[in-house]
Amino acid sequence: MPDEAWTGPLPTIRDVVRARRVIAPHLSRTPLVRAPALERLLGARVFVKCENLLPTGAFKVRGGINLVHALTAEERRRGIITASTGNHGQSIAYAARVFGVRATIVAPRGNNPLKVAAMRALGAEVVLEGRDFDEAREWTERTAASEGLRYVHSANEPLLIAGVGTASLEVFDEVPDVDLIIVPIGAGSGACGHCIVAKMLNPGVRVIGVQAEGANPVERSLREGRMVRLERMHTFAEGIATRVPFALPLAILRAHLDEAVLVSDEELRRAVLVLAEAVRQTAEGAGAASTAAALRLRDGLRGRTVVLILSGGNITLDTLHEIYADRARVDAVTGMLRAPAEAGQTPGAAAPGPAEGGSV
Repeated sequence: MPDEAWTGPLPTIRDVVRARRVIAPHLSRTPLVRAPALERLLGARVFVKCENLLPTGAFKVRGGINLVHALTAEERRRGIITASTGNHGQSIAYAARVFGVRATIVAPRGNNPLKVAAMRALGAEVVLEGRDFDEAREWTERTAASEGLRYVHSANEPLLIAGVGTASLEVFDEVPDVDLIIVPIGAGSGACGHCIVAKMLNPGVRVIGVQAEGANPVERSLREGRMVRLERMHTFAEGIATRVPFALPLAILRAHLDEAVLVSDEELRRAVLVLAEAVRQTAEGAGAASTAAALRLRDGLRGRTVVLILSGGNITLDTLHEIYADRARVDAVTGMLRAPAEAGQTPGAAAPGPAEGGSV
């Protein structure tokens, strides 16, 4: 069982600013696009932060670059090992290739083959162990100790959280009047990064985290005030599929997250379609979680400026086919997006494309 309380250092906004300088030579800013179709549907001013357009297809590469850059010479010599269902592993593999470090990624058996292939293509050794992420993580921890490798935890790493927090700095650069940020939660590093930045730059900004109904250990831990480990979980969205919460993210989220929302797998599938149709972006299930939550919370979003974090787009063709093949689902999303706007909902003229001054 993970430690109940975090006793190490907490990442700060200074760490995030420092991380931005570290990653700038390696990663471009991601677009923050205005979404007129979602604005009409939600009655809000809506932007989508397209982290799916980073080189690994997900936000976590920001943290990978920041952490691997900071390794000591001895750690680089020994090599690094981590557990991942894919996006975190790709971030570490990418960063390891940039800095010339040997990386081993442990993924569960039956993992998303697209992500396994991507990690191997980046030069990492990929080992398949365990029935899910948490069993793979436990095997990784034992192997790191026995082989003397630098173990990179997927969440209990201040440098990872500082790195992914740079996305939030980009949000505030372009939309300083943001009212609400909605972000997916798996282990929670992404939500932590947004909490650290938002609450320092404007404490009035609300940060809402999203988990799948069938994989909600963070939501339960926050709600029940204790570390909750699930015996089983079920969601097709492997990017947010975890049974176990971790001490560092929980410490930050308990202090700063305003709300945790649960969405169903069907809501995630529909949100994948919404993002494809309304924003012209490909999202994996986890990446669509913020949009699914916004649709669920729409009555509370009217008249506000909302940023949805599209955290990743690493989805297989088989999963896309399953989502698109359901005619009733496609018709429901099409009808929702084309329905006339309710009177008074539209928040003003919305220019399509990136936020003013934004980067494409």
